[in-house]
Amino acid sequence: MVQLHVKRGDESQFLLETTCSISMEDLTQQVTRIYNSRLKVQRICSEMEELAEHGVFLPPNMQGLTDEQIEDLKLKDEWADKCVPSGGSVFKKDEIGRRNGHAPNEKMKEVLKKTIEEAKAQISKKQVQANVCVNMEMVKDALDQLRGAVMIVYPMGLPPHDPIRMEFEDKEDLSGTHAGLEVIEESEAQLWWAAKELKRTNKLSDFVGKNEKTKIVVKIQKKGQGAPSREPVISNEEQKQMMLYYYRKQEELKKLEENDDDSYLNSEWADSHALKRQFHGVKDIKWGPR
Repeated sequence: MVQLHVKRGDESQFLLETTCSISMEDLTQQVTRIYNSRLKVQRICSEMEELAEHGVFLPPNMQGLTDEQIEDLKLKDEWADKCVPSGGSVFKKDEIGRRNGHAPNEKMKEVLKKTIEEAKAQISKKQVQANVCVNMEMVKDALDQLRGAVMIVYPMGLPPHDPIRMEFEDKEDLSGTHAGLEVIEESEAQLWWAAKELKRTNKLSDFVGKNEKTKIVVKIQKKGQGAPSREPVISNEEQKQMMLYYYRKQEELKKLEENDDDSYLNSEWADSHALKRQFHGVKDIKWGPR
C-alpha cells in the first residue's frame, strides 16, 4: 500500500494508505472527506467541553444578554425544561452568555470528558508520529462515540439550535467563522506533491509509479492558491539535532584548547631520563653552592 502523509501548509494532518491504481478523483475526494470530518470532530469536541461545563445552548435571541435584560424583555428558554441532563443539573453560569448554565453532574460530566479525550486521540495529529494511518471509518467511529455520549447525558436530545446537534445533523453554519475558512469543499480541493498538482484526470501511478511501498508527502489546499511551499530537505527535528551536534562539538574543542597545557612536562614523572640517572646514581645531584 502507498502511504500518504497529508499536510495542510507545513502542518501534518494524518497518514492514509491507498493503492497506486486509484484515480486521483477518488483519492482527492477521500482525502478531503477525512480532512473535513476530522475538523468536524474537533469542533464537536470543543462545543462538548462547553456543554459539560455550562449546559445546553441558549436560544439565539437570549445569547449575550444579562439576566436583567432577559427579564425586561420577558424572554424564556423553552428548551431548558426539556433538555435536562441525566441525574439532574448543577448550575454553573456561562459568563459569555452562550449556554444556560445548567451543567451535568460530575458523573455525567466525566462521561462527556472521557469520550472527548478518546475521540481526540483517535483523530489526533500525533497519529502521524506513531505511524498510525487514519481512514474514514475511524473518523466515523469517533463521531459515533461523541453522539453516543451526548445521548447518554441528554437522553431527551439537545435543542435544535445547539451547535453540537447541528453538527451531528450536518446543518452547521460556519459562514464568517475561522472554522469555516479551514473547511475545503470537495470540488475546490487540490492535492500537490513535489511542487506538482496531482490532477484529477490521472491515476496516482502516473505520478509516483507502481511501487506499492512508496511513501510521499501530499499537501491539500483550495483551488487558486497556487503551488504550496516545497518540503524542506531536512525536517525541523533533524535540523535541531544537527545544530545540537555541532554545538557540542564546538564545546568539546574549546575544552581541549583550554586543557592544552605543557606544564606537566616539567613534572618528575614526565622526565624520560629519570630511570637512566637513577641507575647511574646521579638522581639527586644538585649543581650550585649549598
